[in-house]
Amino acid sequence: MNIQNKATSIRLLDFHSAPMRAFHMTWLAFFLCFFGWFGIAPLMPVIRGELHLTKEQVGSSAIAAVAITILVRILMGWLCDRIGPRRAYTWLLVLGSLPVMGIGLAHDFTSFLFFRLAIGAIGASFVITSYHTSIMFAPNVVGAANATTAGWGNLGGGVTQFAMPLLFGAFVSMGAGNWLAWRLAMLVAGFALLLTGVAYYFLTQDTPDGDFKILRAEASSSATKSGTPFWEVCRDSRVWALALLYAASFGMELTLDNFAALYFTDYFHLSLATAGVVASTFGMMNIFARALGGIVSDRCNKRWGLRGRAILLGTTVGCEGLAIMLFSRMTALPLAIAAMMFAGLFVKMSNGANYAVVPFVNKRAIGAVAGIVGAGGNLGAVLAGFLFKSPNLTYPQAFLIIGGAILAISLCALAVRFNETDESAAREEMAARLKQALAPIQAAVSGD
Repeated sequence: MNIQNKATSIRLLDFHSAPMRAFHMTWLAFFLCFFGWFGIAPLMPVIRGELHLTKEQVGSSAIAAVAITILVRILMGWLCDRIGPRRAYTWLLVLGSLPVMGIGLAHDFTSFLFFRLAIGAIGASFVITSYHTSIMFAPNVVGAANATTAGWGNLGGGVTQFAMPLLFGAFVSMGAGNWLAWRLAMLVAGFALLLTGVAYYFLTQDTPDGDFKILRAEASSSATKSGTPFWEVCRDSRVWALALLYAASFGMELTLDNFAALYFTDYFHLSLATAGVVASTFGMMNIFARALGGIVSDRCNKRWGLRGRAILLGTTVGCEGLAIMLFSRMTALPLAIAAMMFAGLFVKMSNGANYAVVPFVNKRAIGAVAGIVGAGGNLGAVLAGFLFKSPNLTYPQAFLIIGGAILAISLCALAVRFNETDESAAREEMAARLKQALAPIQAAVSGD
C-alpha cells in the first residue's frame, strides 16, 4: 500500500493530526473492549457461587470468551482491507456493546455461556487497532505505535481486575445485592463501549490521506485497492509462524486474564478484592512492557533490518516460556507475584515485537495478515483453557505444561525470514518517509 502522509514520530500531546487522533482513539477503544471482554473474570468467584458453576463449566466459559474471537479476528482483518478501520471499529463497538450489557440477563450456565461467547467478538478490536496504526505510521516508528496502542489497550485487562470488584462493591453498598451488583457493573462497561463506537466514527479517518470510501471514488490512492487475495496470504508460511508465536504470547496473556483472580483466590486464599488487585499487576505491565517490545524492535530493525525484528521476537517468547515455568513452581505469595510479573514482562514484549513484524509481511494485505496472526493469539488461549478445564490437572501443573510448550514454539521465529528485496524495500520506505518529514524543516531553514 502506498499512503503518502504517514507520521514519522509519535507526539502524545497531538490530538489534531489524523495519525495521532487514530493513535489515541485506537488504544482507548481497545482498552474499553478489554474492559468489557474480561470484566466478568474478576467477578467469577461471585458468579460461580450464584450460578452454581463447576470447575469444568468455569473452564468452558473461559474458552467461550476467547473462542469466537478467532473467527471474528480473521473477519475483521478482511473487513479492514475493504471498508477501512473507521467503519469496522464503529460497527464492532456498537454491536459488541449489546452482549456486554445483555449478560446481566444470564440466569443459568447455558445462558451465561451464550453471552460470554458473544462478548468474545469484541476481542477482534485488536486487529483493527493494529491495522489502523500500521497505515498511519511510517516504518521507523510503526513498531512502537502498534505496540503502544495495543499495550495501553491491553491495560484494560489489568484495570478491570481491580476496577470491576470496586464497581461491584459500590453497587452492593448501595443496596443492590450480589445478584444485581455484578449485572449492573457489566451494564456500565457495555454502555461505555456504545458511546465509544459513536465517538470513533466522528473523530477518526481511515488513513492520513483521507477516508477509504472517498479515496476509492477519486481513485487517488493505491492504498485503497483490494490488494492481495486472502488465500495468497494464507499460503505464506511466515504468517502461520507469527500466528503460533502470538498464540504463545497473547494466548498466555488472555489465559492469565481469565484465571489469575481464581488462581490467587483458590491457591493463596485471597479475598475477591485482594485477588483482583494482585491479578491486575500482570495486566498493568502493559503501561510500558508491550510498547517496550515495539520500541526495541524498531531499534533492532535500524541496526539489523527485518531479520533483527524476528530474532528479538524469538528471544522474548523463549524467555517467556521459561518465566511461566518458574511461576508455576512458586508456592509463596510474594514469589508467585514476582514471578508472574517477570513472566508478564516477556509476554507483553513478545506481543509488541510480533506486531512490529506484521506490517512488513505483506503490505498489500495488512488486514488479512493482522487478522490471522491475531486469531492465533486466541487459539492459544483456547488450547490453554482446556488444560485449566481438566479435572486431572491442577492450575500449577497447567502453567508448567504451557511454559514448556511456549519455549518450544519460540523456535518458530526461525521461519520468519525476509529476502533482500523485502529488506531493501523496508529501508527505502523508511528513508523516503524520513526525508518527506524533514522536507518542511529544511524549507523553513532555507527560507530563513
